Amino acid sequence: MEMDFERCYRAVDSRDQRFDGWFYTGVTSTGIYCRPSCPAITPKRQNVRFFPSAAAAQGAGLRACRRCRPDAAPGSPQWDIRADVVGRAMRLIADGVVDRAGVPGLASRLGYTERHLHRMLSAEMGAGPLALARAQRAQTARILIETTDLGMAEIAFAAGFGSVRQFNDTLREVYASAPSDLRTARGRQQAVTGAGTITLRLAYRPPLHAQALLDFLAVRALPGVDEVRDGTYRRGLRLPHGTGEVALTPADGHVAATLRLTDLRDLAPAVARCRRLLDLDADPAAIDATLAADPALARAVATEPGVRLPRAVDGFEMAVRAVVGQQVSVTAAQKTLTRLLTTHARVDHEVVATDDGVSGQQLHDRPGGVGPGGVGPLRGFLSAEELLGLPDSGFGMPSARRETLRGLARVVVDGALDLAPGVDREEAVRRLLALPGIGPWTANYLAMRALGDPDILLSTDLAVRRGAAALGLPDTQKTLDGYAERWRPWRSYATIRLWRAA
Repeated sequence: MEMDFERCYRAVDSRDQRFDGWFYTGVTSTGIYCRPSCPAITPKRQNVRFFPSAAAAQGAGLRACRRCRPDAAPGSPQWDIRADVVGRAMRLIADGVVDRAGVPGLASRLGYTERHLHRMLSAEMGAGPLALARAQRAQTARILIETTDLGMAEIAFAAGFGSVRQFNDTLREVYASAPSDLRTARGRQQAVTGAGTITLRLAYRPPLHAQALLDFLAVRALPGVDEVRDGTYRRGLRLPHGTGEVALTPADGHVAATLRLTDLRDLAPAVARCRRLLDLDADPAAIDATLAADPALARAVATEPGVRLPRAVDGFEMAVRAVVGQQVSVTAAQKTLTRLLTTHARVDHEVVATDDGVSGQQLHDRPGGVGPGGVGPLRGFLSAEELLGLPDSGFGMPSARRETLRGLARVVVDGALDLAPGVDREEAVRRLLALPGIGPWTANYLAMRALGDPDILLSTDLAVRRGAAALGLPDTQKTLDGYAERWRPWRSYATIRLWRAA
């Protein structure tokens, strides 16, 4: 979005929630920055500046408004979908790469020098990678202060700060309050339910068709990994410092998230992955406007506004699901995936019993395991290393497909294939297509769901073509590809709607 003053000021004057996260309003007369939808009196034009990020506003010496909480606004759709270096960098920063590997690690992942990366981010975001990561650390710290009873020193290091002094100075600068004052003012926050448990709200731009998300995830749920029950989606997570479990319940204006983490340093990555999974940073107004311009989709958009693109919390998990799902029904794929997980649980149980001398019940405390029959706590999907350790009999599929999965796992373990959110999508697709057994459907499915490409049409997919036929659209690959040009740049969202029509 171009920072056009008149357009931004009109959004502020009308308190338009659609622009929350797109930009931030700095008010020089009060020294604060706000969301465009802040309910406060609209400031005078001469007192207003607009910023592309919260970090840029903080760099200008402004503090976050206590009324509208601009630091907790939905993420910008621009950085969520853009495939260029800045978009990739923003996704990696949100996933905590700077906190874990520093700016050198971020630059290395992107293939640029630190200096050039700083120049690109400063030009578009108004702040460099350190400032952007610092703004995220401040928000993480505020969540921990308001939702846990941890000591301030513990919160400082869990949020990624290098010292308690840095933590105190940053929060005073960003919020104009001491950390202890933020805890005193947390009365409206929900109480925690146990150690390592955090409850927070994930904001989104309305509308959100929550039932479409839950329907999609429910039919693909795997025992011991994820489930949908009573309007809540629960799943296990593999995170940089440990494991976790999340319960996500869509509500009016937000998604309630309850996270149980083994290491609180994983809060920011866990939140970023949950937002990505539910596509909460999308701009549904722009997407639906494009799709509704086609008379064939207009009724579906009017009936079900805000249909999102379900993504992934783990790129390797989605890759395995895609390979297993080649040319078979969703139900058949679930049976095969369940067999894989059951085999892994049995093998892991045998290893634990032999090497560690522990009971089967203690298996539930090990990452990636599910108990016999799929019972026990939810854990993350098995890793590439764990898949390589499974015997041939545990795959339950033709040998060629089994070897495709193993080949995929090997390149992930070797680092030759990266399926993280900040990867170069075109390069990832090229590397996927070079693997035996992976064709265009699988690579494009992963580009859409694991890498978040908003403009993928799976025109060879049988369900997509059935959905097209149901809506009176061309239903052969060639004719559908040509017709779908009118849906750019949102063909992935059209794919989801065609699946629903089928």
